[in-house]
Amino acid sequence: MVSTMYKEAAATCGDGEHYSRLIRELCALLAAIISPSSSSSTAAAARSPGMSPAAAATMLLGASVALMLCGSVTFAIGLLLMPWVAGVALLFGLSAAVSTLSSGVFGKAAAAASSPVSHASSDNKPVLVVA
Repeated sequence: MVSTMYKEAAATCGDGEHYSRLIRELCALLAAIISPSSSSSTAAAARSPGMSPAAAATMLLGASVALMLCGSVTFAIGLLLMPWVAGVALLFGLSAAVSTLSSGVFGKAAAAASSPVSHASSDNKPVLVVA
């Protein structure tokens, strides 16, 4: 039934209309299941009894347990991956510090020490300092 609805909606509607139609049909189906039956006859009640309050509570309890389990799994994955994330962040911070220092103070000192000093120019006369 759902596959035929999908094919019909894909052939006639755009993607946004298709998904909104499916969501409306799903909500209508859930509302029909959850809502209590309004007929008072026993024959109609035997055919579609609706959902009892205990069944609704059980369904909500199952949904909450499923959400708690998914949350616990997500928390465990995050807890296991946190050292890796922290390590990568520290590695990037260390590389940024080394890059900053090499282009800053230490870089200028290293460039000055490695540059050759030319003695051939006439500006380099000895200076006599008298104290």
